[in-house]
Amino acid sequence: MSALPSPMPAGPSDDWLDAELRRLLAFGRRIIHPAGGAAWLDETGAPDLDRPVHTWITSRTVHVHGLGALLGVEGCTPIATAALFGLRTTLHDDDHGGWFSAVDATGAPVGTAKSCYDHAFVMLAGATAVTARLPGADALLGEAMHVFEQHFWDDSSSRVVDEWDRSWTTAAPYRGLNAAMHSVEAMLAVGDATGEALWHDRAARVAELATRLAATYDGRLPEHFGPDWTPDLDLNRDRPDDPFKPFGATVGHGLEWSRLLLHVEATLGERAPAGLLATSRLLFDRAVADGWDVDGAPGFVYTTDWDGAPVVRERMHWVVAEAIAAAAALHRRTGEQVYAERYAEWWGFVVDHVQDVERGSWHHELDPTNQPQASVWPGKPDLYHAVQATLLPRLPLAPGLARAVALSADA
Repeated sequence: MSALPSPMPAGPSDDWLDAELRRLLAFGRRIIHPAGGAAWLDETGAPDLDRPVHTWITSRTVHVHGLGALLGVEGCTPIATAALFGLRTTLHDDDHGGWFSAVDATGAPVGTAKSCYDHAFVMLAGATAVTARLPGADALLGEAMHVFEQHFWDDSSSRVVDEWDRSWTTAAPYRGLNAAMHSVEAMLAVGDATGEALWHDRAARVAELATRLAATYDGRLPEHFGPDWTPDLDLNRDRPDDPFKPFGATVGHGLEWSRLLLHVEATLGERAPAGLLATSRLLFDRAVADGWDVDGAPGFVYTTDWDGAPVVRERMHWVVAEAIAAAAALHRRTGEQVYAERYAEWWGFVVDHVQDVERGSWHHELDPTNQPQASVWPGKPDLYHAVQATLLPRLPLAPGLARAVALSADA
């Protein structure tokens, strides 16, 4: 399949984006773990078999290689199919249903909690796999939807429950905006794959939570909450660089929400909640003002406090990937040149500092002087954000990635 067209007036060419997509996917060619599922990859793309097999990494592998399969990228279909088989077998809890967060090399669960974050990614994987017509995809997506509806979707509050014990007996008191955000992404994809508008409507209902929080906290989104969704602004102040629950405002999530709100708006059209574009702009502007080039070197800091001062100054690859995607989305929505200029600027940063042209993929973490390090993210386990950054600028705001790529292939 030829490269997708790009609406961006600045930044990399279509051919460059297509080549970068293929280079990234090639880095993951060894990702399937002998025990099933996707392995954690080291700096060179070799599987680190001493680390557990994670559901979120396996699900993202199905997703990105499923997109590659839809694009006709050689070798992607067997990788996506094998990762999907790992979700159906190695990582699946056959006794109680749903998915473990991780298993060791023998297939034994590493912890038994069932997380909304993981299950949202299983739904995303299932939606992409159904669109790519991978074997076993329909059954996987069907179960993932059922488990999510039964245990994680709280219809009365239009929000999600973050975590359960293995047997679905007791829900943890913690609520998190990260799981809610990826649930929005997954529900949009499920609605695209199934044609069931209910899932799009649910995504919009959760998006209204982000809109209210952004207005209340001047664009710095609280991440952590109690069971009644009261924000806990001090959580993990003593370990602010936690990879999944960092203290303070997470700059990259502000950018990710900025983009997702525009996808919700485009998907629902006249049924979309009011104010999504305004909130998208607010989140984008706040993340850029607080996070970009604020400490003596280019790059986005990881987190800030509630006054916008940097807390964790390391640069994570996924943050600039989301910045690129958000700028592209806002340019597509508004046509305003400032977003095209930011888009081009941030791709320049990726080329100068983040791409690893020698060993493959992108450096997952840079220190505050933009030198590679691995204090939060050792190795290179994640292709999801970078692959999407090469695709989102070339596709409409709706439908979502898998459906849009499939429609482009059929055109």
